[in-house]
Amino acid sequence: MAAVSVKSIGGRLGLALRELRIHLCQRSPSSRGVREFIEQHYVTLKKANPDFPILIRECSGIQPKLWARYEFGKEKSIPLSNLSVDEVAKALESVVKSHG
Repeated sequence: MAAVSVKSIGGRLGLALRELRIHLCQRSPSSRGVREFIEQHYVTLKKANPDFPILIRECSGIQPKLWARYEFGKEKSIPLSNLSVDEVAKALESVVKSHG
């Protein structure tokens, strides 16, 4: 399921977005789906969007969150606590489809 979402995004990250940031904890159970998403799908996303900034920020003890920055500095965040890999992919898909 997550692979389908990632493929549907393809090289479209830079159309509405300017930057993606994913914040997660290296060890906490609440970040497990995010860690798995990164392990399984980061390379595919980056290859499809080689010039687009996708920032992965690990910090001990934080709650996982997806940050999307759009034009004119507008930002949107989505909490990713306790989400599965597929749910993380859906969150990413929602920020890509949104225009800020």
